Order: sequence, then structure tokens, then C-alpha cells
Amino acid sequence: MAVVGRPRRSCLAVPGSSVKMLGKAQGLPADQVFLDLEDAVAPLAKPDARKNIVAALNEGDWAGKTRVVRVNDLTTPWTYRDVIDVVEGAGANLDCVMLPKVQNAAQVQWLDLTLTQLEKTLGLEVGRIGIEAQIENAAGLVNVDAIAAASARVETIIFGPADFMASINMKSLVVGSLIPDYPGDPYHYILMRILMAARMHDKQAIDGPFLQIRDTDGFREVAKRSAALGFDGKWVLHPGQIDAANEVYSPAQADYDHAELILDAYQHYTSEAGGRLGAVMLGDEMIDEASRKMALVIAAKGRAAGMTRTSTFSPPAE
Repeated sequence: MAVVGRPRRSCLAVPGSSVKMLGKAQGLPADQVFLDLEDAVAPLAKPDARKNIVAALNEGDWAGKTRVVRVNDLTTPWTYRDVIDVVEGAGANLDCVMLPKVQNAAQVQWLDLTLTQLEKTLGLEVGRIGIEAQIENAAGLVNVDAIAAASARVETIIFGPADFMASINMKSLVVGSLIPDYPGDPYHYILMRILMAARMHDKQAIDGPFLQIRDTDGFREVAKRSAALGFDGKWVLHPGQIDAANEVYSPAQADYDHAELILDAYQHYTSEAGGRLGAVMLGDEMIDEASRKMALVIAAKGRAAGMTRTSTFSPPAE
């Protein structure tokens, strides 16, 4: 069964070059905030963006949020300085480093080794800083199993749709949307491939952005696609997308209540007091070990989202 890990229903992108947006992001209800040094920052602005991010991590109030920095990809001249400056400057206040455009396991292993050296040098707990690996091209998808297994630090596998679409010459400019004249969902295989690799290695799977930031209904429909498959969350590019993401990637209240009810009932019926039964009826539904496993997933997601159950299980009277 997949590990739930840190809540990541909504992963807010914030340009490291904008001090204003770095400040505003701290008060928004996103589960995760990733401070970007890559696509959202012009080449000439990257050195100052590193300084902005270090200051924001050290001086800001990020309570309740997973704090992530997206560095540049390893084919650029900026990556090593991104990692060194950010971790040396704010490693104690950093949860994960996101590595974009990952193409093979060796790139993840480079980041793992570099983080280990920095943690030892700085006196930080070795292995505390996690890695988020972003799949953005055909090579990354082909190698996604090895990427997911490359380091114990890897917490998430992320779909990066815009660069991926360009890398395979996909016929659309509306990132994440269905494509007219295509008989089905062109993203289904990509999403499932990422999801299987993530679950095989107990990692979270995160869907990429929907660029039409004012189309909240469109965002919601696209998010439902990956949520139905089992993804744990999605990137958000605008504060208006956060509530929709938090809702879509949380279980419905009725589903959460039912999952907790199944867990309580199964625990009772398999006990000595409950008759040591392995398969029983709960109302009109038969529950067994498989039911318990499914309920564990839903209940764990609900608990991670801070949901409160509204019903309890009462054993039947003798």
C-alpha cells in the first residue's frame, strides 16, 4: 500500500525572484509551497532569487507547509550553485529539493550525494532533506522506475506536462487539457506510468500544472482525472486553484467516514470479542481484508487532510 507521506494536495509554485509573492505565499492554504529557481526565473535574476529564497525560508512563517525549492536541471550551469547556496543558507528550514527534467537515476544520485555532503558539513541530520523528481521528457518516463528507486530521499514523482508535451511533439498548447480530435485521454498512459513507478517504490505521485489559471472549473475537471487514478496532489499556479486542489485530492466526507467505520468494524470482528471473523456484513456490504486495505488508503488521506469523522462504529448488542 502506498505511503501517504507529507500532505501535498496543493503544491503552490512561487517565483524566487518575487519577494512580494514569497511573502504572500506564506499565508495561503496550500499544503506545499515550492520556491522556484528554474522556469519562473530569468537567467540574470537567478543569483538574486537564491538570496530571496534563503531569506524567505529563514525569516518567513511556513507553519503547516512543506517547504521545497526547485533548482535548475542538471544540463544547466546553475544547478550546483542553486543546491549549495540554498542548503548552506537555509538547510535547517528546507524540507525537499525538487529536481526538474530528471532523465535518469544518476541525476538523482548526484543530488543525493551532494545533499549528504552538505548535511554532514553543516551538522544537519543526514537524509533529512528529501528529493522530488520531476518527469518532463520521454527519457525520464522510460527511466521512471529507476528514478523512483534511485534514492531513499525521493518522496515524490511529479509529472511536468509542458516540457513533456514539447519533447514528444504533442498536438496541443493547452497544457493538461484533453485534446480535440483525440479519441480518449492522451495523458492516461503517462499518468499511469508515473503512478505505477511511484507506488512500486512507496512514493507520492503529483500531477503537474494547469496553465489556464483563471479557469477554475477547467482546473477542477483536469485534477479529477489524476485524482481518480490515485494521485496525491497537483501543482497550483494561482491562489484561486488551491481550494479546488485541496478538495479534489481529499476524500469526500462520506467516503472518509465509511473508511473509518470499516476499519473499526473489521478490527472488532477479527478480535476475540468479535468472534475472530475474517469476512462479515457491515450493513449491506461484505467487508474483509481487502476492504480493510482500501479503507486504510482513504482514511490515511482523510487524516492527512485534517478531516474529522462524523460517525462511529458500535458493536451489535449480544
